Amino acid sequence: MALRFAFLTAAVVLFFLLLLAYGSAVIPLNEVLAILGGSEEAPNNWPFIVTEVRLPKAWTAVFAGASLAVSGLLMQTLFRNPLAGPYVLGISSGASLAVAITVLGGGGALALTQGGAGQVAAASFGAGTVLVLVVLVARRVTNLTLLILGVLFGYATSALVTLLMHFSLADRVQAYINWTFGSLGGVTRSELKVLLPVLVVGLVLAFLQAKSLNALLLGEPSAASLGVAVGKTRLAVLISTALLAGAVTAFCGPVGFLGVAVPHLARGFFRSGDHRILLPGTALLGALFALMAGFIAEVPGSQLSLPLNAVTSLVGAPIIIAVILRRPPEVSGVR
Repeated sequence: MALRFAFLTAAVVLFFLLLLAYGSAVIPLNEVLAILGGSEEAPNNWPFIVTEVRLPKAWTAVFAGASLAVSGLLMQTLFRNPLAGPYVLGISSGASLAVAITVLGGGGALALTQGGAGQVAAASFGAGTVLVLVVLVARRVTNLTLLILGVLFGYATSALVTLLMHFSLADRVQAYINWTFGSLGGVTRSELKVLLPVLVVGLVLAFLQAKSLNALLLGEPSAASLGVAVGKTRLAVLISTALLAGAVTAFCGPVGFLGVAVPHLARGFFRSGDHRILLPGTALLGALFALMAGFIAEVPGSQLSLPLNAVTSLVGAPIIIAVILRRPPEVSGVR
């Protein structure tokens, strides 16, 4: 097991460096390492490219990928559904609706002229509003009801967004569509100081639930008989998921498939249903997946840049299809 963690860690470090070295301008790895070490003697504007453009993107990929993957694992365990993802609570839908209202409803100029700051503020507000509603509703309904409410809320917000797009100007519609593509490169160093603490809190809260999540695999009645405070555990899981998915959506857009696909990869890679192993393993795999997707989306050596969601979906869709066509292995921990 230690070798698998070591392998994943090495792969994360490798793709982290590759994301710093390759893009429209290719920078030798030795120069990247020198710049990270504090050297300012690199030619051209390489130090600026590495430290101000690519380094924030790489850290965003690591934490966003880990956060979405872990939140997906939490949802699949809580709802005992192998196809549940981090956005089933309606967090992404709330963020998307708020951004749509801001961009399509008249705030498009604000979002565009301030480098996306208006979009981040709107998405944060939308995700936060849904978080409060989820916490309030979760005290009174079952997991299944909460899941259904999340799906219905998603349909309702999708309808509202469609109406806004229908009556909006073409440039505002394009601005909103660009946000829905997802991006790891739009987060600045100053924004990282806001994003990373929120994600760290969400991840720590998730890791603290490892033993309780193992008990939940047996069902809520069995978990309660083992002394697990099911209500508190469920609330902690919901808050953690909302923080992780909400923050990533606010700063990176609605990045798809990571939360659904990576937990299945982790179960297969580690051959375990123990969340004490799965949580850190899923976080590492999520970070690696996001770094790889970001690297591919940059199309190294060219001026072309692919939409992030297109890359993650092309890789994630076959995994979901495999889950549908073949029942999860017995060690998956999800029935």
